[in-house]
Amino acid sequence: MRIGGYVPCSLGDFPGHIAAVIFTQGCNWRCPWCHNPALVYPKNFTAPLPEADILARLATRRGRLDGAVITGGEPTLHADLPDFIRRIRALGYRIKLDTNGSRPAVVRALLAARLIDYVAMDLKAPWPRYDEAAGVAVDIAALKETIALLRESGTPHQLRTTRWPSLTEADTPALAAIAQGSPHIWQTYRQP
Repeated sequence: MRIGGYVPCSLGDFPGHIAAVIFTQGCNWRCPWCHNPALVYPKNFTAPLPEADILARLATRRGRLDGAVITGGEPTLHADLPDFIRRIRALGYRIKLDTNGSRPAVVRALLAARLIDYVAMDLKAPWPRYDEAAGVAVDIAALKETIALLRESGTPHQLRTTRWPSLTEADTPALAAIAQGSPHIWQTYRQP
């Protein structure tokens, strides 16, 4: 895992849980309004934090934390994500995954292995505006598949939309239609 950041305690990132937050480096999208460009653009990467250090920190926090959030960047790009999650779960932690939803096969495998307890998936825009929101060509079918997987799995999840600068009230009905059947939250845009 390429880990670009670590927050030792969060009360707001994993609903109902006190959790550490682990930020992975690398993303397959280039959202023009991304608030974590240091985790997206390789030229901005710092030296990755060693996995062993993160696991050691989590080991010392047992009993004070009950969860770990794996976010990014885009965590599903990392082939060693399942093994990393297993090591965290072995410490007794519940796992929340934050994802853009672009890799349904990875999400399916994590759900099938019962490695994640909660998923937050970004819902960036109505389907016709997704390429604009993501800054790259997006496979909409993959996003729809991930949403369907989350709904069918019974795993607690939420879809979340950031009010990025060009998103308008006119987009709201289309977003509501996509989100129907899943909890949906709105996030405030933060300037990077």
